[in-house]
Formats: sequence, C-alpha cells, structure tokens
Amino acid sequence: MGDGDPPDARQTVRMRSAGFLSERQRRLAWVGFMLAAFQAPLAAKLIDDASWLFAVVVAMVVATVILADDAQRRRPAQVEME
Repeated sequence: MGDGDPPDARQTVRMRSAGFLSERQRRLAWVGFMLAAFQAPLAAKLIDDASWLFAVVVAMVVATVILADDAQRRRPAQVEME
C-alpha cells in the first residue's frame, strides 16, 4: 500500500483487547489499592494488634486484580488473515 492508495477493505486493523475491568472500575481499583496500602502502615503504628494485616491482604488482592487486567489488556489481539 503506497502513500496515495486507499486502505484495503479486507485488511483488518489490530486493536488492543480490553481488559475485564472498565475504566471506572480500574480507577476505583487503583484508589482502593492506594488507600489500603497507605492505611496498613498507619494502622500498624497506631494499633497494637495485628489487624493491619487485613489491609495488607486487601491491597495484595486488589493489586493482583489490577495486574491480571493489565495482562489481559496487553495480550495481542487475534488477527484474522485471509
């Protein structure tokens, strides 16, 4: 295909596949991760028991979901060739 040639209708365009989280859910996941990540050390300093571990576990679970969504978004799209 040259500079002045129109694009071929049979040619498929490669697009990134969407993850399983919407953009809003992704933003909320990041906010939840940041809140849990900052709350854990603060709670560990202020509270004598080990309840701060719950915030660490929640932050790890949310981080795992964000990483899984990133991996799905970065997966190459399937391209049908004729």
